[in-house]
Amino acid sequence: MSQRILVVEDEARIASFLEKGLRANGFVPTCCEDGQTASAIARDEAFDLMILDLGLPGRGGLDVLRDIRQRGERMPVVILTARDGVDDTVAGLEGGADDYVTKPFRFEELLARVRARLRAQGTDAADTMLLEVGPIRLDLRTRRATVGDRQVELSAREFALTEAFLRHPGQVLSREQLLDRVWGYDFDPGSNVVEVYVGYLRRKLGADMIQTVRGMGYRLPAPS
Repeated sequence: MSQRILVVEDEARIASFLEKGLRANGFVPTCCEDGQTASAIARDEAFDLMILDLGLPGRGGLDVLRDIRQRGERMPVVILTARDGVDDTVAGLEGGADDYVTKPFRFEELLARVRARLRAQGTDAADTMLLEVGPIRLDLRTRRATVGDRQVELSAREFALTEAFLRHPGQVLSREQLLDRVWGYDFDPGSNVVEVYVGYLRRKLGADMIQTVRGMGYRLPAPS
């Protein structure tokens, strides 16, 4: 059964980004934009994890965190905080949060932290940590990549891009989709970084492993 995640984020652009990314990775997200609603939903419904922005208007994230911990709920909470919000981060961790991510963030980093928290709760299936398409295999737990019996050294971005392709074998992923999933919501749409990194992967994984679909994007061929 897919894990349910409560996303509490008042900025619509980030909330939409998180909802799409989580859904694409097999989770069932529920989004709300204010602390009062978040406290009520967390009280009345069962979730496997909460992603909680501390900088909410009105009833803040720390108040929401205090509410759920005072009720005795041990649902893992990953907080989102501003890069310079050191005091809030400390307060959140001391208040019962399990992890934190600073804004701006890459979705793949947040996803790794979510999976780690779910693993710690024993709710993450082991097979979701291994991806294999044809000769390419990624171990998400150890961050190791292999092609056949050959281990391949990938940078963090290369690993995230490979993971995106392996999660969607045979599917054409547009440049915009890859920017969104690997470089996050704060990317420069005019950058050629996708083209550059696809070139890196072709050299490391094999020249025919990633196909260009002219005018549409890139595809990792599904095994026949």
